Amino acid sequence: MSSKPIALVTGGAQGIGAACGKALAADGYHVVLADVQDSVMDTASALGGTGMICDMSDADAILALFDTIEADLGPVTTLVNNAGVAMPGDFMSYDLAAFDKVISVNLRGVFVALQRAAKTMLDRGIEGAIVNMSSINAVVAIPTIPAYCASKGGVNQITKSAALALAEANIRVNAVGPGSIDTEMMAGVNADPTAMARVMSRTPLKRVGTVEEIADVVAFLCSPKSSYITGETIYVDGGRIGMNYTC
Repeated sequence: MSSKPIALVTGGAQGIGAACGKALAADGYHVVLADVQDSVMDTASALGGTGMICDMSDADAILALFDTIEADLGPVTTLVNNAGVAMPGDFMSYDLAAFDKVISVNLRGVFVALQRAAKTMLDRGIEGAIVNMSSINAVVAIPTIPAYCASKGGVNQITKSAALALAEANIRVNAVGPGSIDTEMMAGVNADPTAMARVMSRTPLKRVGTVEEIADVVAFLCSPKSSYITGETIYVDGGRIGMNYTC
């Protein structure tokens, strides 16, 4: 059993998930990173945490993940639902199997993990924190990622529903909506000057965000400093959503 509070970060092998793990480890948590990629073991080890393999599209695997954490380390007091996939394609010929895969990871997996974490928090009287990873594409949209946009819109609504359901137990549920962040998902844009110019034309701060900037907001929402915030989605997007016509 760990002497520290347990924070679980899904999709923790790299990028935003790994940065969230690092920030939470610095805040005193024993961090469990879960991912479908084997590299999660090395990422977790570097933080002094625990790495576990889990496919977030598999509900039984998610439930087994929580069972293992509770048996080996203790109850999860903080959950960061970060795992996600995009799977772009042409809107009119978008593959239904791809649509189902995105929804199963980004939305159903989020719900299963959130519900399972909340059950233990309720049973044990833990006033925990849950942060779901949304996106600016929950509000705006890109035609080549319809399932991703739909899933992130759903994440926002699940966040609100869960926050209302769990408020009496002082379990807070919030979401973070990144804009253009320097991750593997943006590698193609980073390598294309025309695409990057188009992104920057819609980003008032005129730069791509870092994974650390997302992790800092996640860590804040997991901390007592955000004790009166629940049911919210905080967009970390360099000002994009608020942008109207400018000269």
